[in-house]
Amino acid sequence: MGAAADKLMALVADPDRFTFSHDDLRETQIAALDERFQERKDQIRLLSLRARDAGIEKIASIADVVPILFPHTAYKSYPESYLMDERWDRLTKWLGTVSPYPIEGVSLDGIEGIDDWIARLAAKGYFISCSSGTTGKSAMMIASQKDMDWSKIDTVNVFSWGSGVKPAQDRLIIGCAPVATVPKNATIAQAQYEAFANPEWPRWNYPVPPITVGSLTSMVVMRKKIAEGTARPDEIAAFEETSAMRAKAIEDAVPATAQFIIENRDKKLQLSGLWSGLWQVAKAVRDAGYGREDFNPDNSIYVGGGLKRAQLPADYQEYVFETFNIPEDRHFQNYSMQELNSGMPKCREGGRYHVPPWMVPVLLDKSGDAALDHTSGEMEGRAAFFDLSLDGRWGGIITGDKISLDYSPCKCGNHGPSVRDNIARYADLEGDDKIGCAGTVDAYVRGVA
Repeated sequence: MGAAADKLMALVADPDRFTFSHDDLRETQIAALDERFQERKDQIRLLSLRARDAGIEKIASIADVVPILFPHTAYKSYPESYLMDERWDRLTKWLGTVSPYPIEGVSLDGIEGIDDWIARLAAKGYFISCSSGTTGKSAMMIASQKDMDWSKIDTVNVFSWGSGVKPAQDRLIIGCAPVATVPKNATIAQAQYEAFANPEWPRWNYPVPPITVGSLTSMVVMRKKIAEGTARPDEIAAFEETSAMRAKAIEDAVPATAQFIIENRDKKLQLSGLWSGLWQVAKAVRDAGYGREDFNPDNSIYVGGGLKRAQLPADYQEYVFETFNIPEDRHFQNYSMQELNSGMPKCREGGRYHVPPWMVPVLLDKSGDAALDHTSGEMEGRAAFFDLSLDGRWGGIITGDKISLDYSPCKCGNHGPSVRDNIARYADLEGDDKIGCAGTVDAYVRGVA
């Protein structure tokens, strides 16, 4: 992948990988960005178009990479009709605009829904992961086998670094939230189980119907039809019935999970989920008369994502930790997203998410059009990242997040770039989120797909 990129990625298992400062990394990172650009500029059609229009021929500074970062909406740029009309040939062709590899050998005959399409792609080594899409179209991100292999390594190293838990296969893993069944999530879950779980103790999966891309897509399509007034009465009735069944399943999952935890309270537990689900399960455990004194003092917890608009008491984190006897150094939170291939673990002292050396953070203005003049200290702006570990698609992404990026040393002793734990979405702050280049990128992809 290039000498500079390989040098940075070789630090994946180095326990001191977050000690390198912004100044230590920058020269190598810029060289690595140019390596990636030279390698991919003629392989990814969307990248070729963006580079041509911006006149970019070489990456010699961080500012040079900004015009060729993709807005996160680029992975939603397929026409909605492709999904609604089940045009799998068109969707496959659209994927080719954002993939460096030709999509070949995939049979498109007799496909029974989007989940079948995704499975057929995976069988040929093209792995599709999606954002939730609960408020609109799902973003579809293509990944390679190299990306899956990297995720296996990164997820174990990130969790171990952030939580202090060694991969000793001595824990019972308990899921306290439904998880989307996309390849990346399945890969991460399996790697976590193999590293940290006692193989004699099967993982507890939250007892709800699997959240597939097809189920998410059908929900989005029906909401759109209802809003437009085009949904038939039988479609609305079926949608309401399915929604009621899912709501009942989630309602029943909380006490079932709480009971399983209580029955296994003597074991060393590793809980995972979103804060909303973890808090509900903790409350059910408390209501049953159990708490800190009943649980192993070396329990750990893996929290994914923020509150996701959930309304919880102000002390929700302390309540969960107290209930399950989670020590101060066994809390793990991670800042990442489906668009990236690597995680940024939260340290146990400074309240910051640490950016690994192979991920280049770029702070942009609100529109996402220009890099801010940020070379030292802490500054606030729109987050963009270039994940050098990505192989199956372009590594540069403009996010919808407003962050505070700090190049100063952290209280935990590490000197690398870090993101303060006050991350917010522009869409939540302002009710909308406009990235300057998003419309142009959308038009590009529609034109070449």
